Amino acid sequence: MKKKESKTSEKLHSPAECSSFLRPIKDSLEVLNGKWKLQILGSLIFGNKRFGQISKELNGVTDKVLSKELKELETNQLIKRTVYDTFPPTVEYSITEHGKSLEGVMEELKNWGIKHRKKIIG
Repeated sequence: MKKKESKTSEKLHSPAECSSFLRPIKDSLEVLNGKWKLQILGSLIFGNKRFGQISKELNGVTDKVLSKELKELETNQLIKRTVYDTFPPTVEYSITEHGKSLEGVMEELKNWGIKHRKKIIG
């Protein structure tokens, strides 16, 4: 299919091209949706942490929501949950190699957030 030029000289793309661009974005957002998942991953980039440590760093998250988000991140293989044979049992969370692959994305979001805050707030 031949691309048409618009009046603004932007190339028009076929619905298939648009879909192949948007589908991976949708998939990514489904995995990383919500207010806390990227923040949890950002916290774990700095090292392994226990539930309470993550909770303190993510000021405002409830234990119920944090627990749910951690389970979803584990299901998507972005974090690993390790239970140590201690009394009481110690549980530690760490970021996986797959989770670390988002480090560049998080760095870009951080940079954009700094620029956006400066533009909006001044």
